[in-house]
Amino acid sequence: MKDFSIRTAKESDAPAISLILRSLGWFENLADENFEETIARVSRHISLCKADNSHTILVADSEDGRVVGYASIHWLPYLFLSGPEGYLSELFVDESYRGQGVGSMLFQTVLKEAKSRGCSRIMLANNRLRESYKRGFYLKQGCVEREEITNFIYKL
Repeated sequence: MKDFSIRTAKESDAPAISLILRSLGWFENLADENFEETIARVSRHISLCKADNSHTILVADSEDGRVVGYASIHWLPYLFLSGPEGYLSELFVDESYRGQGVGSMLFQTVLKEAKSRGCSRIMLANNRLRESYKRGFYLKQGCVEREEITNFIYKL
């Protein structure tokens, strides 16, 4: 297993994160913008997330300092829970680094941060068609799939 390190994202990580996002081929909106627009948007979002303590973006660096994965978490207070919920909105790993423990390291770092914040749970969505779902990645991390909940979106 290679040596990876996890750290908080910086605006200068935007090109590497953008490359990972665009290489997935999952997001229609990315097909309509050029790479520089993606970088600018990702950099702006990193800045917004760093503006207060309600978001965390983590990156995984390879031994040579290359960003090979990232996770984005939003800390949400719910009145009906005993502590905040961590919403893991994104956890993506560069295809050439999958299966090497990068995703697990990111997820474990998210859990550590959530526990330090007194969170009651972590919530995430995973597309059943994606390889991570088929491999049972989140089940292997100790997550439980909720059968009674449906995830809806309203596009604006």
